[in-house]
Amino acid sequence: MKTLSFSSPRALTSTALFFAIVAAVAFAAPAADAPLNRAIPVRRSDVSFQHELQRAIDKGVAWLEKNQDPAGFWSTADHPAVTALALTAYRGNPARATAAADPEWVKKGYAFLLKNVQPDGGIYAKGLLNYNTSLAMMALVTANNPAYEPILRRARAFTVRQQTDTDAAGTPDKPFAGGVGYGDKTKNSDLSNTLVALEALYHTRHLIKDTAAAETQDLNWQAAILFLQQCQNLPGYNKQPWASDDAQNKGGFVYDPGASKAGEVKLPNGRVALRSYGSMSYAGLLSYIYADLKPTDPRVTAVLDWLRDNYTLDENPGLGAQGLYYYYELMTKALTACHVDTLELKNGKKIDWRRDVAIKLLNLQQKDGSWANDNARWWEKDPALVTAYAVVTLSLLHRGL
Repeated sequence: MKTLSFSSPRALTSTALFFAIVAAVAFAAPAADAPLNRAIPVRRSDVSFQHELQRAIDKGVAWLEKNQDPAGFWSTADHPAVTALALTAYRGNPARATAAADPEWVKKGYAFLLKNVQPDGGIYAKGLLNYNTSLAMMALVTANNPAYEPILRRARAFTVRQQTDTDAAGTPDKPFAGGVGYGDKTKNSDLSNTLVALEALYHTRHLIKDTAAAETQDLNWQAAILFLQQCQNLPGYNKQPWASDDAQNKGGFVYDPGASKAGEVKLPNGRVALRSYGSMSYAGLLSYIYADLKPTDPRVTAVLDWLRDNYTLDENPGLGAQGLYYYYELMTKALTACHVDTLELKNGKKIDWRRDVAIKLLNLQQKDGSWANDNARWWEKDPALVTAYAVVTLSLLHRGL
């Protein structure tokens, strides 16, 4: 990855609502001074391929419409996050007429989300408080509906309150400090929950201007960065004994400061390292972008190097088929945010990653328009969840082409 250029999140104006960036969803219009939201010119040779992607997106959205529960949710009423992802996927469809009124099935989906707004500001039903709230915020903010702004402000304040022990962030004995967890019985922070919280807070930052003091409190971003470091295999920034700079792991990320879903590896020197893996390494990169780290920051360049050296679409590196569609989505969001058009591997091979990911998803789509993983880890046998992931990913790829 030779040339990267992502802009500062703080530099974007309140109207710079992500159109072709980081979530494949459209608002009214991107701001003219926001390079992250700039339009990417369509290469003439890619137009026919875009039509193929649009057909797959349309089939995926049609499947979501057909498989919505009469009560307005997808999959389960217990976790509105799945419904939020389906609505976000609908919003991201490049062919959607942004001025058109929402169809009834979309209105029902939003009505279901609003039923889950809690007195504390969170948007959840049973557990996974931060995960559900953060994803619901993304669905609400993409609606670009002023009526949702009070709900979003309260949800934003709720999410900020989920950040743990910020004063202790960066201290060796409290590696979980500064991050965000599920917000329920599981108290420890983890990178996955921290990412969704940072994403929701980043895309709603324009709402905390000129509001009541209780709703203007922002995340302690520096503490969040210190937490992110504790999830990265980079000894210069992570002082934990498992952090390693061996060639297999250096720069990559793990799930939380105490565990990797990819397990451990014993190094030749006898030390034990937590194994870096694909989806969390892209989550770490995206989190650094939201937290305003620059492309030249050693923490950013280290994870980019790991991702380049471990590029594959055959698996979620380190986890096989587990979390594969989440991996595709995070890869697409992160490389789009970094403005990477061609991915240059360590051996010098240049990869048109957008086309590769798109073809992979086209080949994996079922006849009925849905997607699902044969591996059930992290709910990926649920076609509603995975179809939403795939539609979001294809919508970003469509615009990038």
